[in-house]
Amino acid sequence: MIEQIIFYLFGGILLLSAAMVVVMRNPIHAALFLVLSFFASAAIWLLLQAEFLAITLVLVYVGAVMVLFLFVVMMLDINLVTLREGFAKFLPIGITVAVLMVTAMGLVVGADYFMSDTYMAIKSVGPDYSNTKELGMTLYTEYLYQFEVAGAILLVAIIAAISLSMNKSKITKSKKPEDQVFVKKQDRLRIVKMQSEPNTKNGESEA
Repeated sequence: MIEQIIFYLFGGILLLSAAMVVVMRNPIHAALFLVLSFFASAAIWLLLQAEFLAITLVLVYVGAVMVLFLFVVMMLDINLVTLREGFAKFLPIGITVAVLMVTAMGLVVGADYFMSDTYMAIKSVGPDYSNTKELGMTLYTEYLYQFEVAGAILLVAIIAAISLSMNKSKITKSKKPEDQVFVKKQDRLRIVKMQSEPNTKNGESEA
């Protein structure tokens, strides 16, 4: 009974915080709600006896990734007015994608999966059961091909990020002494001749 109350409590917090990540207009507030959703997910994983995944989620995502996101968001001068433009325009597309994702997740982790013999066997394990060992055995045996594909995709993403950061066309303000030596006066200074206007006082011009 207590486990069900804790599950529904953290499940409600997770749904609320995930919705606030999408709804909030301020990116800093959205990132903070994302941190809260990570903590709620870690609590649910602890209830499912997945201590390794829960600790990894807190240490990696909350302790490293989200701190980096917060620093980047706070250092960038983000125009909130621009972010708010077009929100209502893309709202139907977002709702459609959200409904499709919820439907797909419901088909994958439906009642048939949780009431299966595999799930009941996991719930009836003894105190010597190691979910870390079981996760490693499953990951490197049954899902080895998917794991290798994910690693290749991440490697391509890292290479693409490095190549974009090394773009030579970016604006730099570094000085080049060899170019400053050969600078001429005509390149930096231009004299413009203008006619002087007479100083008027009480409607009469003064000599």
